[in-house]
Amino acid sequence: MARNSARPVVTLRSTAGTGVTYVTRKNRGNDPDRLVLRKYDPVVGEHVPFREER
Repeated sequence: MARNSARPVVTLRSTAGTGVTYVTRKNRGNDPDRLVLRKYDPVVGEHVPFREER
């Protein structure tokens, strides 16, 4: 399968400032802006927003 730029790999970093990251893919056609997902931060022990970094 060919890798294309329509679904790039993005890094999500915790907004709590703990340095925790997740790696995921996004559909650039549906989400052209920075992706923000609410995910679990094990350092804080709760769900916090994770923002796409470039």
